[in-house]
Amino acid sequence: MSLNATPSADRVHIGIFGKRNAGKSSIINAITGQSLAIVSDVRGTTTDPVSKAMELLPLGPVVVIDTPGIDDSGELGTLRVKKSYQVLNKTDIAVLVVDGTEGVGEEEKRLIARILEKKITMVIAVNKSELMTDAQKEAISEALTAYAPIFVSAMTGENIYELKEQIAASKPQEEKKPIVGDLLSPSDFVVLVVPVDSAAPKGRLILPQQQTIRDILDHDATAIVVKENELENTLKNIGKTPRIVITDSQVFKQVDAVTPAEIPLTSFSILFARYKGNLPELVKGVRMLHEIKDGDKILISEGCTHHRQCEDIGTVKLPRLVRQFSGAEPVFEFSSGIEYPENLSDYKLILHCGGCVLNEREMKYRIQCAQDAQIPITNYGISIAYMTGILERALKPFPSIAAKLEG
Repeated sequence: MSLNATPSADRVHIGIFGKRNAGKSSIINAITGQSLAIVSDVRGTTTDPVSKAMELLPLGPVVVIDTPGIDDSGELGTLRVKKSYQVLNKTDIAVLVVDGTEGVGEEEKRLIARILEKKITMVIAVNKSELMTDAQKEAISEALTAYAPIFVSAMTGENIYELKEQIAASKPQEEKKPIVGDLLSPSDFVVLVVPVDSAAPKGRLILPQQQTIRDILDHDATAIVVKENELENTLKNIGKTPRIVITDSQVFKQVDAVTPAEIPLTSFSILFARYKGNLPELVKGVRMLHEIKDGDKILISEGCTHHRQCEDIGTVKLPRLVRQFSGAEPVFEFSSGIEYPENLSDYKLILHCGGCVLNEREMKYRIQCAQDAQIPITNYGISIAYMTGILERALKPFPSIAAKLEG
């Protein structure tokens, strides 16, 4: 991924929902002007949510998500419907595609209710208008009168332009937030500590590192990137005191030991929790680590799916650190990707990754689920800093949030 590309987590997420064979994939192809989705007369061609990052004019950078039919049946069909509903957790704009020749059924009504419950912006596209009678259009208009449906035809292109304009007009208001730039002045030096080991992606930096570098450059400061074993020499030879040192959480303790106390220190994980508005709640949740006992269930959840190495942070390093810190033998359970347990009540604590691939809506949804179940939640970086005695220092750049740890 290039440094000037918009990360998927920062793009507007457009979920396309509807029954099987309502024309969801055809609508996607029509509004994007590309053959992104497989179109077939066979019901249920889309069996799993499929995401595509792209530019959609006049909206800009988006992620379009094609979902399975909400009327799928059978054991597998029920699982597919569940996956479609899970997509709502990261959807900024929901486009409900209604088959105009079939009308509005119970499936659409249930989905509309869920969309409204989640306060998601909704656009309703009534497809196959070229096959509809005036009576059918009138009936659907009456049934959906509160939602201003737009009648379209993916086949003929009728009102596709108008649909795109309606989607664009539904774009959520954005608040331009810096990652670290608000802590910097022009010409400041920032040192980023980036371990390069067997788990690091070959030939590139991971997403939070890329985004942080770009944010530093956007604020006219200088980014210096080093491995953890070069940090001490770099700090001695740089010729200027860095404004801040930002480290990968896995080497937090090592970096803390060689970074002079007068230089602010924090981690990518803490910065991104603040960037997505989640830091206060995650700092509050980390204190549960002091109360872990034998047999307590801890959920370790990651937003992405990846090949796990032998020293994987989520399944190996973090559980080992929790055992050492607590002196207990808890039971660890794991989730990844869009799979996030519906019932969290059995867990004593949730340890979540930094959520770099999750958009703000989905990350806040997961935290809200934990709050509703009254289960403390924190993230990898905050928990590692806490268990190694560094969290107080790592929060000093953010005084109002540091106070919550003391409160």
